[in-house]
Amino acid sequence: MTRKRLRLYAVLSGLAALGVATALVLSAFNDSLVFFYSPTELKTKSAPFERQLRIGGLVAEHSVARSDDGRTTDFTVTDGTNTVRVTYTGALPDLFREGQGVVAEGVLRRDGTFRASSVLAKHDERYMPPEVAAALKKSGHWQEGAATAGAAAKGAAP
Repeated sequence: MTRKRLRLYAVLSGLAALGVATALVLSAFNDSLVFFYSPTELKTKSAPFERQLRIGGLVAEHSVARSDDGRTTDFTVTDGTNTVRVTYTGALPDLFREGQGVVAEGVLRRDGTFRASSVLAKHDERYMPPEVAAALKKSGHWQEGAATAGAAAKGAAP
């Protein structure tokens, strides 16, 4: 074999090894990715069942129901257009309440309910997770002035 041919084989085998390494890295990232969906996106897009994902929106008014055992809570997350029923077992954050922003991580069941493994509530008067804010703005239910005005009014009080 000539030196040119050996060099060509070396370059081709190096490219093949690089392709295999890239495929393995992308496969590992795909397993650890957690996608975010709003309730409307869950209804309109084909969200994967039984795969870890996040949903976000507002806790719907009059939707929180606690079970008799005191650990399981059912509530509805809405973006103003669509809703998703969520079931969570465990202690909810102190700031969790109806009408407030929430992000829940878990799996979507085939019956359409979302089984949450963790629930995050907004932590102050002005904070809203970027994904939740974008979903609410897209559906036309974002009230930037109300959140800012409420925080300013609290700060202005003696």
